[in-house]
Amino acid sequence: MTPENEHLDVLIIGAGVSGIGAAHRLRTEFPERSFVILEAQDAPGGTWWTHRFPGARSDSDLFTYGYRHKPWRGASIAAGDAILSYLDEVIDEDDLADRIRYHHRVTALDWSSDDARWTAQVVRTDTGERTQLTASFLWMCQGYYNHDEPYTPEWPGTETFEGTTVHPQAWPADLDVDGKRVVVIGSGSTAATVVPALAAKAEHVTMLQRSPSYWFPNPTVHEVATMLAPLDLPPEWTHEILRRQYVQQLDWLATTGRDDPDQLHEFLIETIRPLLPEGTDMEKHFTPRYRPWQQRIAFVPDGDLFEAMREGTASIVTDTITEFTEKGVQVSSGEVLEADIVVTATGFDLAVFGDIPFRVDGEPVDFADRVTWRGIMISGVPNMAYAFGYFRHSWTLRVDLVNDVVGRIFARMAERGAASVVPVLRPEDEGMPRLPWSDPDNFNPGYVLRSQDRMFRQSDREPWTHMHEHDHERVALPEADIDDGLQYR
Repeated sequence: MTPENEHLDVLIIGAGVSGIGAAHRLRTEFPERSFVILEAQDAPGGTWWTHRFPGARSDSDLFTYGYRHKPWRGASIAAGDAILSYLDEVIDEDDLADRIRYHHRVTALDWSSDDARWTAQVVRTDTGERTQLTASFLWMCQGYYNHDEPYTPEWPGTETFEGTTVHPQAWPADLDVDGKRVVVIGSGSTAATVVPALAAKAEHVTMLQRSPSYWFPNPTVHEVATMLAPLDLPPEWTHEILRRQYVQQLDWLATTGRDDPDQLHEFLIETIRPLLPEGTDMEKHFTPRYRPWQQRIAFVPDGDLFEAMREGTASIVTDTITEFTEKGVQVSSGEVLEADIVVTATGFDLAVFGDIPFRVDGEPVDFADRVTWRGIMISGVPNMAYAFGYFRHSWTLRVDLVNDVVGRIFARMAERGAASVVPVLRPEDEGMPRLPWSDPDNFNPGYVLRSQDRMFRQSDREPWTHMHEHDHERVALPEADIDDGLQYR
């Protein structure tokens, strides 16, 4: 039960990786501040709680996806349950359990400059009860998925298909794939996970892709971890060594994709070539039509997808869908891919700050008319920070850096006795270009392009930029001027 008229110093929305990380910072660095996390689901974990499809696992290493302060002790690539256990440990160690309120969905957020506070309208997802609370500062940590409505294209004839169609975001707990013929539509990170998991039980799995993706067969256990294991080092030492090793690897992949895409293209193609069945048509199935990292690279731990292909339990078809039939999916070549189950691993849609309506002093906020301050705050929106991680590095690497900046802002507000802080364009910013939050030439997967008209903007100068790489931000954010573009009142 949320008490009526309750006021908090900080309201965190979302009890996933970002929200739990934000709560850790408040608990350890600002223990005098009152805060709660509101979570719409019935448990913590965010994506790792809602994604229940077979084989659900990280496609980032856990030494960088895990928090800077909390050593990861397992294999580099982990299943969803292991990540949830890790987050549970953080909750226990920081005594956060009583600060998280589950089944609490925020339906509206209103800022009052006169009161210098946010009012959150909340509905209980389990009882339907409506209530509200106020907070001096709002920390948006809800992630970027629309968890309720996954993205599924419309295809002719889907109603005629006699089998089962399922999206990974809404995987039925009782779906039986044993001995079944499965078609998985898509070739991104989800398909890279679900295809080998299904291939272990199904009669056969066909991955149907419209166009090829880039793949990287990273090991589940890093060779450096194998070398360190006999030394019996303290966990925090192993964590830091492997964290630095993975940061270096991720930096190389990201910067090479930017500075020498032809080199990275050749590296990725030649890395998987020996792992594929003999005679595989590399040009047709594994040579993308875009530069490396213009879309996400699909990580394949230990190359398990390719192992399933070599064993004959999985195969790949590159073609476009003409229609669904009673027996399966017909592609433009005329072939019908017969299936008992069709998995639409077709991606997701972004939710702009949880698709929660915002108002500032009674005026609705259209985020498409606002610009970001360093990918952390939004112009004209007071006392609101948001967590947004990396696409080419582990999400949490950036979340830790963002939390550092937010902590510095809290300290500056206290130093100045300010009740509010708000990003405001400077005189020299008048007439500056308003650019998409993600430059399509830089990064252009479908979920990004579908959201461009709804997302906040950026510009061509600091501090109004976003989507930098970690090799830049690990220096730039700790040195960021927290007075530049921010007004304290």
